Amino acid sequence: MTEEETYIDVMRKAFPFQLLTDEQFETVVRDSTRQSFQENEFIFHEDEEEVEVYFLLKGLAKNVLHREDGKQFSVRFYYPGDLIGLMILLSGGEMNFSVQALESCESVKLKKSALLKVMTENNAFSDTILSGIGQRMKSLYDEMKKGNTSTSTENIALYKTRVHTIMDKPRFIYKDQSILQAAKTLGDWGGQGLTVVDHDHHLKGTITQTELLKGLSHGVPEDQVEKWMITSPVSTQADAFSYEVLTYFKDDRINLVPVLNGEKVVGILTAESFLRLHESEYLNLYYNVNHAKSLSELSALSPKSNESFLSFTEELLSEQTYGTEMSEFISKYNDQVHIQVIRAALKEMKLEGYGSPPVNYCFIVMGSQGRGEQAFSTDQDNGFILDNYEHLDNRKQVDEYFRCFAEKINAGLVECGFPECTGGIMAKESKWRRSIDHWEREVFRWLRETDGQEVRDFTIFIDYRPLFGDFTLAENLRERITNPIQKARILHAMLMKDTIRFRVPIQAFGRISTKGKNRTIDLKKAAIMQIVNGIRIFSIRYGVEEVSTLKRLHVLSKEEVFHPRDAKNAKLALDYLYQLRIQENLKQLRQDTPLTNELSPHILTKDQRRQLKEALLVAKRMQQMSELSFARNRGL
Repeated sequence: MTEEETYIDVMRKAFPFQLLTDEQFETVVRDSTRQSFQENEFIFHEDEEEVEVYFLLKGLAKNVLHREDGKQFSVRFYYPGDLIGLMILLSGGEMNFSVQALESCESVKLKKSALLKVMTENNAFSDTILSGIGQRMKSLYDEMKKGNTSTSTENIALYKTRVHTIMDKPRFIYKDQSILQAAKTLGDWGGQGLTVVDHDHHLKGTITQTELLKGLSHGVPEDQVEKWMITSPVSTQADAFSYEVLTYFKDDRINLVPVLNGEKVVGILTAESFLRLHESEYLNLYYNVNHAKSLSELSALSPKSNESFLSFTEELLSEQTYGTEMSEFISKYNDQVHIQVIRAALKEMKLEGYGSPPVNYCFIVMGSQGRGEQAFSTDQDNGFILDNYEHLDNRKQVDEYFRCFAEKINAGLVECGFPECTGGIMAKESKWRRSIDHWEREVFRWLRETDGQEVRDFTIFIDYRPLFGDFTLAENLRERITNPIQKARILHAMLMKDTIRFRVPIQAFGRISTKGKNRTIDLKKAAIMQIVNGIRIFSIRYGVEEVSTLKRLHVLSKEEVFHPRDAKNAKLALDYLYQLRIQENLKQLRQDTPLTNELSPHILTKDQRRQLKEALLVAKRMQQMSELSFARNRGL
């Protein structure tokens, strides 16, 4: 029996091909071909114009959905006996997903025209195929909906506005009251719905006009509220950002969201709540970034050259917005610029004949952008985590593809106001462009052999965050390296040695030590990084996987590694230091002078100098805590 006869025999016995007559089955397999795919190869990619259908004989594959924000996630797996490609076939080729081999796969490539012809002739076969597609479409929709979290393309005003500033006063009802009483309360008030609470104002549910109409039309007025209320409503905390909640109203058709302070209900949000946001001058800022048609157009929207962005940041300063929130705001905006540059590079690769990426990848940002803690004086720190490809026959072409892709991205970022990293920490450098297994080996080498220069590379790398592509590559790498790094005491010593290179410039009696004829201090090296580095070292030692300094601080406080007072002081210090840094950057941009992290304390007001001294004392305490804690653990 030939190889072709073998796979045809396998198919003939498989469902739903059993439903076909011999003549119909012959039509399906007449022009079929056997195809093999190695691990991580794409069976088909979203960008292919013509997609055929595959019958999986052997191996495991996954469906990869490509979201608009650059993130990819897997919707389902394919197992031997599954048909691959029917959904994209019947959707006219417009579904934005790919199928990738998770291990060596054997398949049969079938002509879609032959399948469609047989489906018109055999109702049972057609019904089976269409039923399966319907189930897959529903599963796909559910996954897309679940994965469709709010992104930074929302109105900037949503970013800076906390829920408690726009929430409405709630109207309460108890679950044992009648729906008639609820209807009367709601009618007298005229709102969207009522919040169901207990006598301690703890949330039990919600009941809106919709539920009340159902209750009154299908039940009796004496029915208790508990029978008709929504028992597990979406809720939010009062200190959440508005954009985190808006997605519920946009995507889930929810009419009322209770606002909690801890466990108690303190307010409600409705769609009308968002009408209180009046920053119309900035409504199109992110929209313009995401719809820029060229790099030159995108470059004009760069934070450093965008007048609207600069003015808005100045407004944030005038409103005494927390410095950490402002840094996060700048970082999120920079993320959007990066994503658009990556998309432009992808298009350019296709126009030049390189095609789609040959394996899955994840573009990562590192350092301050990875932590979401940027100001205006920033350069590039980025890289690629690639799916393992060294075993593929076309591995040289894969490497060449991503080298060229990375060069286009790094050049595009330069054009958009992000200068190249002087230390070469960029995706175009092979050191920062590796497969996931090679990254793991490189981290383990760092743990054994790190010298003074490489420890600084490590501190930038360990703060990586996935930005575009297959996020699971970044997540899986983090899982692999966290525990070994936690146990690497020599690395911890090197990290500590590196961070104490810069002493906090404050003397015993609170006098600030300045340098140079301009009497300045370096806010980043001498203050901010002492807090950031200290928190990072403790996070590494205790296996914390968070990247953001504030999130790391929260975990360390929760685990009682830091006293709540020390955690609070660290956050307050960072808030003020980031405020000062952004304020100085804005002044430099307005005066058209080079961007630096230098600050002259003598130009500050008396109150500002007092706050700076307090922040520097916190940085000094953090440095001492880290140094003494490590010495104690080493038995010194």
